Amino acid sequence: MTFARPDHAIDPDKVPRMPAWVTSARTDMLEDVAFLSGAALSHLHLVLGLQDVPQALLRDRLALRAAEACVAFSGRPERAGELRDAVHLLRPGDLPGPAGETCLAWRRAVERPVSVKALGRALPTFEPDRIGNWLDAGQGAPVARAARVLEAGLIDLPRGDVSALILADAALAQALGWGHVVPLLAAGLKRADLRKRGDDLRLACHCALVLSAVEAVRQAADLARRAAHLKAVAPKLRAKGAGEAVGIFLTRDAVAPSALPLPDRAARRLCDRLVDLGAVRELTGRDTFRLYGV
Repeated sequence: MTFARPDHAIDPDKVPRMPAWVTSARTDMLEDVAFLSGAALSHLHLVLGLQDVPQALLRDRLALRAAEACVAFSGRPERAGELRDAVHLLRPGDLPGPAGETCLAWRRAVERPVSVKALGRALPTFEPDRIGNWLDAGQGAPVARAARVLEAGLIDLPRGDVSALILADAALAQALGWGHVVPLLAAGLKRADLRKRGDDLRLACHCALVLSAVEAVRQAADLARRAAHLKAVAPKLRAKGAGEAVGIFLTRDAVAPSALPLPDRAARRLCDRLVDLGAVRELTGRDTFRLYGV
């Protein structure tokens, strides 16, 4: 298989698939799983460099997936739909609730290039020095480094699963040379894995990254196709501000009409027009308080 080079535009339908020998392998030996996770992350690295993949949108969608996993770890019932509502229908002065806070933390973690300052926006209760110390807890190869950061966070913060997982993904991104946090670990781990330590936790992280990298590549290919279609129909939109609205759809998992740079009625009409053109989907199934996404 020939892979497209990073930073080069390609046919969105030809985003390279994860090799079958990665997705079909079944093993619980640390060295074997480490090899598979390295292959999966290397393939994902190539995909993250493709111009046709809407990177900010992919990160935002993966952030939602990570938030959903963290909320499930805590025993709460909210899933993707409720998390979207908690974040995108929030009014000034309202509190998002525990599940909404989790979702907001992940979204803030992926919005800006990874740094201690950026992570401080996602984890505002921690001082920058403390965040830096956690990130410094990881050494060695990327996954081993992320696992050590995760372990340090879980030990220091017995009820801080979200913070520990965000920091671990940040450590992984830094070790791999990625510009932004790409949420991977939370969605691949099981609740019981968060009680593991040492090599057991490292093995769980390798397994989680294989699963999550495969899903991230699948979503990247799907979003590349959808983004290409949205860009293709954009010239048909006559509303003033439609171009800016399209840009918003290409960076956010879900969009409320009120978030678009148009009057309310015009924004709703634009969203309905995009649904008719097959360029976006209505995500809630409701007649009111609707959310839309690519």
